[in-house]
Amino acid sequence: MIKRLLCVLFVFTLCACSSEPAKEEPKETAAPAPKPAAAELWTVSEGIQTPESTYVDPLSGDIYVSSVEGMPAEKDGKGHISKISSDGKTVNAMWVTGLNAPKGLRSYEGTLWVTDIDEIVGIDMATAKVKSKTKVAGAQFLNDTAVGSDGTVYVSDMMGNKIIALKGGKTSVVAEGEELEYPNGLLVEGDVLVVGGWGKPKPDFTTDVPGRLFKWDLKTKKKTLITPEPAANIDGLESDGKGGYIATDYLAGKVLHITADGKVTTVTTFMPSTADIAFIPAENRLIVPHMNENKIVAYDISGALQ
Repeated sequence: MIKRLLCVLFVFTLCACSSEPAKEEPKETAAPAPKPAAAELWTVSEGIQTPESTYVDPLSGDIYVSSVEGMPAEKDGKGHISKISSDGKTVNAMWVTGLNAPKGLRSYEGTLWVTDIDEIVGIDMATAKVKSKTKVAGAQFLNDTAVGSDGTVYVSDMMGNKIIALKGGKTSVVAEGEELEYPNGLLVEGDVLVVGGWGKPKPDFTTDVPGRLFKWDLKTKKKTLITPEPAANIDGLESDGKGGYIATDYLAGKVLHITADGKVTTVTTFMPSTADIAFIPAENRLIVPHMNENKIVAYDISGALQ
């Protein structure tokens, strides 16, 4: 009898144990999808013909685009400037016309400065009227534009291997020679120019050795390398807002992030012809002129700068 009772108790215990609810395994939370390196925000093609440069006016937020609309060194009168709103709407596709092959753009106190082969053109931004044209003696291929805090306009003569300054209506040579690595992109940082070298171009603009990013001290005339090694055929050049730079490699179609200590990483790659970009650091918004595709595209590159 005792044995039977023990058996019943044993079976009852097993049943009681087996009746406990099964514990659920914790579910794994799916990781959020990574942001794309360059998320397209908007595209503009109206009036855009061989766009070389984009520029965001810091006061209005309006975007200006220079269209060569022809050969980059041909005086054909086809070049023009377009005006686009910050959200990618065309304000005036033919804001300023009658230029030749306009390229680099920068503004200062209501004037938009633009290079045009061998001239530096000043445009009144309130009226869209050309108010000055300054011929640069001996210029071969004026390209990018930068403006100092005192209003001095600096332009790169890529094929002439020079950097020119315009102040008070007069031009002067800031620097010249092989040490400049055939300068294209320019930025002003106090008394220093940040210069994007293209490298010595062949007739088709290709190079055996690409250029480097470097600083040129306007007072001491001293060159300091940012990228120790040749980095790219540098075209567009902007501050990343954190001490580094966003640049484009025109021939490779690359957008590059270059840190202050010279580390180069590729943000994204497009078709060749990524020209003179604009960048808004607060929004990580990159505005790219796709020169051979006749379009301007804005991208969010937060995913690449995390």
